[in-house]
Amino acid sequence: MSMIGEYLRVTAAELDQAIQDPHGALDFVEEVQEAEEEADPPPAEARHFSTYKTWDMLRFLLARADFPVNVIHGEEPFAEDEDWGYGPPKYLRPERVRLAAEALRATNYGQLISGVDPAELVSAEVYPLGWSEPGSLEWGRPYYDDLTQFFEAAARSNEAMLVWLD
Repeated sequence: MSMIGEYLRVTAAELDQAIQDPHGALDFVEEVQEAEEEADPPPAEARHFSTYKTWDMLRFLLARADFPVNVIHGEEPFAEDEDWGYGPPKYLRPERVRLAAEALRATNYGQLISGVDPAELVSAEVYPLGWSEPGSLEWGRPYYDDLTQFFEAAARSNEAMLVWLD
């Protein structure tokens, strides 16, 4: 079983509904995932996005860069009794999504991996293992670029973000 980083763009009304009914929010998430699975929209048009297994690598790199928003785990809990895969989901308010989008845009992937020795990821036991493979740091580049587009689209629409590991 894999641990996958998951995101859902939500309106203010949908966020309020998710906070009031976390179980119903999970049903809503699954509906959006299913609807987009076949269409496979680009990140800037999608409501659902996944960083797949790169989530922990990105967490490590963003923490190393003192990133101002926790885009990997979210920041505010809303369903502490719910388990959406690997623990409860969290969310980011629209203003935090905007700040994250600005910071993602201002920090390219090359900056994130500059000076990083893959041995650091091995030592920190960053999921999934295998960082000693040549070019392993490049694995996260397309996911980071897509995450940036996804957050920028959410910020333009003044949306919040549900965040969880599945």
